[in-house]
Amino acid sequence: MPEPRGGRPLDIIFLVERLESLIANGKPLPLTKNAIIDRDAALNLIDELRVAVPEEVRAAKRINQEGERIIEKAQEEAERIVARAQEQAAFLIDERGLTEAADGESRRIIELAEDEAAEVRRGADEYAAGVLGGLEADVTRTLRSIERGIAMLDERRAAYEGEQQGPDEGASDGFDAEDGEEEGASAIGRR
Repeated sequence: MPEPRGGRPLDIIFLVERLESLIANGKPLPLTKNAIIDRDAALNLIDELRVAVPEEVRAAKRINQEGERIIEKAQEEAERIVARAQEQAAFLIDERGLTEAADGESRRIIELAEDEAAEVRRGADEYAAGVLGGLEADVTRTLRSIERGIAMLDERRAAYEGEQQGPDEGASDGFDAEDGEEEGASAIGRR
């Protein structure tokens, strides 16, 4: 994965911001909304985005695995608490001979342990859901930014190609009658 100065991996937001800066700082063409940008720099940023997106997906998987590990640990702790409560109840029965009192105490301890275990599981579930929800929002927002950046580059690329064809050749509407595809869409598919 490409790394910027300082050795930390590039993240998607950083790459999208660089792409946005490249587009925003393009040289404006007079009397139009178009601008000239460094095509190689834009394509390099898109290539870096293609590399960075899988890393973000791997990060999401790591967070999901961490949530599962927390839930598993909470379950083990709950089972340990229940086992300890049962041992304590058996001790009360054996040592004091108070069967009725021991039964009541063991039920109370087991119920308390089960309540604590349920609370630990609830907390772990809430934490995992919160982390995964935040990650989903980040990935969705990043994906939308990438799609907007690619669409903007496609528009500019089409305008650039139209200018290169000249006024007579540029009269085409960008639609290739032979294969029924727009030229901009097929250019993206070939990359």
